[in-house]
Amino acid sequence: MHNYRIWPHQPVDIYSLFPLVRRISSRLTPLLGRSPLSANHISFLSLALGLAAAWSIVYDEYLMTVIGGFLMVGCYVLDNCDGEIARLKGQSSQFGRRLDNFVDWAVDTALFAALGVGVAGSSGQEVWAWMGWSAAIGSTINYIIGSIAEERQMKSNAAGKNVAAAEKPGRNPPETIGQWLMHIFRELSRADFCFILLGLALFGYAWVLLPLAAAGAHAFWAVHLLPGAGERNV
Repeated sequence: MHNYRIWPHQPVDIYSLFPLVRRISSRLTPLLGRSPLSANHISFLSLALGLAAAWSIVYDEYLMTVIGGFLMVGCYVLDNCDGEIARLKGQSSQFGRRLDNFVDWAVDTALFAALGVGVAGSSGQEVWAWMGWSAAIGSTINYIIGSIAEERQMKSNAAGKNVAAAEKPGRNPPETIGQWLMHIFRELSRADFCFILLGLALFGYAWVLLPLAAAGAHAFWAVHLLPGAGERNV
């Protein structure tokens, strides 16, 4: 029902297109799989690119911000590759899972703080810095709540108390227009956020992310507290 053709004789499931970053990582993973790099090495490389992106963006200069946008795309691609490499090489571990979550938090927090400080420095308006720090704090709260919930879920599954959840099939593809819009928004605001950043940076509007992130980061962790949030894959 949702198959479309973008090339002759090549049907594409629109649902499977998201996240877009996985379209890149899935092609890079086989190359990394033949290298001596482990999944954890890839995670650290992702962290390095993410922090380098934040360092570039803090200058709030057009070229540096665009460079930061490209670095962030590289960070997100490697962030997808580490899990794929872990499964490919049989390196899945609790440490790797926690490291991956830590890298996600560190990169997001550094990015929002750097963007806020950079815009505040160039505009002379401290309100931008406060927006950046607000987003960084929201990201940190979300990381803490998410980590606690994930650890509890892992312990519950290990104890055999949540067999039904473990056997529960994946999410069904969206059917209505509203579900499609929500699906696309969720993927673009999370796994594909790097493309939004790069696009805005290319047009000189990266600062637009600050008021959105300042409110959105807190809304995101607040949703985690709603009953059944885990079941909706928030």
